[in-house]
Amino acid sequence: MNLERVSNEEKLQLCRKYYLGGFLLLPFLWLVNVVWFFREAFLAPPFGEQPRIKAYVLRSALGAGLWGLGLGVWVGLFQTRRGQWGALGDALSFTQPMGEP
Repeated sequence: MNLERVSNEEKLQLCRKYYLGGFLLLPFLWLVNVVWFFREAFLAPPFGEQPRIKAYVLRSALGAGLWGLGLGVWVGLFQTRRGQWGALGDALSFTQPMGEP
């Protein structure tokens, strides 16, 4: 979709939908929202809906960043401590490792 052909009200509605969609455990939508609407929120000439779009973009960036940080922490913990978790670590693994951890 070309955002230049869409009215400002439609941009706001689309930005809001992506923001709310991120709460449905779809944080990728927050990242898309930030990338797609950054120019409209911060670089475009001022228009009536811009403050609300800017708020959605900032919140989406915060949500995507926190989600990414949480995922990174989980991956780090899992990779370094899976062997210590015994049967639980094996149950959480997609592939079952053979031998000693």
